Amino acid sequence: MKTVRVSAALIFEGGAVYCTRRAYGESKGWWEFPGGKREEGESGEDAIVREIREELGVEISVDCFLSTVECQYPSFYLVMDCYVCSIKKGQPSLSVHDEARWLGRDELWTVNWLPADRLAIKELEKKEAALRQPR
Repeated sequence: MKTVRVSAALIFEGGAVYCTRRAYGESKGWWEFPGGKREEGESGEDAIVREIREELGVEISVDCFLSTVECQYPSFYLVMDCYVCSIKKGQPSLSVHDEARWLGRDELWTVNWLPADRLAIKELEKKEAALRQPR
């Protein structure tokens, strides 16, 4: 089975994270964090900066690596590197998605996420819970 390596951006602004809904293909209508496939020889960080520029027309900064999630889909195995990002320049505009939303922490589970993106949210929740633990 084919393995696909992608990078995803969890773009935060004012306590909300930017998410997009797929406009085409098998995953049409499902929500995801924007991003895409890594090109040959490209780092995960370089891929996410390029993909967000291409998909949303904005420049981002990669603030930190969140985690790598792996998920089996019917026709491929996905390995997704997730990065916490911020917008440096521009306003997002949709080119490959048909809807976007800024979701607060309490709204994250209100949309129909793709399976790998569900795993990314769980990783985010684990990291946030760890940060709240007293030292």
